[in-house]
Amino acid sequence: MKKHLFFDLDRTLWDFDGNSKRALTQLFDEAKLQQTTLNFTDFHDFYVSVNASLWKAYGNKEITKEYLRDERFRKTLEKWKLDDDRLVKHFSDGYVELSPKQTTLFPNTLETLTELKQNGYEMHIITNGFKEVQYTKLENCQLRSFFDVIVCSEEVGINKPDPKIFQFALNKAGTEAKNSFMIGDDYEVDILGAERVGMKTVHFNPQIEEKQIKHINQITNLNQLPWKLVEL
Repeated sequence: MKKHLFFDLDRTLWDFDGNSKRALTQLFDEAKLQQTTLNFTDFHDFYVSVNASLWKAYGNKEITKEYLRDERFRKTLEKWKLDDDRLVKHFSDGYVELSPKQTTLFPNTLETLTELKQNGYEMHIITNGFKEVQYTKLENCQLRSFFDVIVCSEEVGINKPDPKIFQFALNKAGTEAKNSFMIGDDYEVDILGAERVGMKTVHFNPQIEEKQIKHINQITNLNQLPWKLVEL
């Protein structure tokens, strides 16, 4: 029986934090905000907090995609009384355009995926990101060819960790939970969500967070994944 691997994308394969920061730096410089009293570090740190809060609300279906895209920048700029519509639009539109074109992956991503494919695994993606953005990331980073099924929460109308999105992905891939693994960085969203439908899981935890759960299967570098899967 073929084994199926389901990967999260952001912060598991694609370096979301680094790529996002590079895109924001470019937009910040283009807006000439460095000429104001606002510095990029303060802007970035506050934005990250606001963005995380709004994504949580979006995941709970409390706000729309369009509201999230604009409001994360409006709220951030508002803190420094810079929230005019043109500046908000500069960041909102520019970020969606620039961010997915960044191409930094976690170390050993391509090498590991190549090895896994050669080992006969069928591989797929389950992501909570916006579909047009996620597909752009996959294409620009030469990742698309590794994966058979791409499941974006926006297309399904369900976000991880809801078990229904994992079951949807399993059905679309034509496999069962007992033959499938979920690999992701978010313990609650990726790991617990997948385990609720009976999938095996591998927690990608490159920062070795203090809150790590010791009993789960954990890797700190993607090159550890092939051997970890053999152990399981």
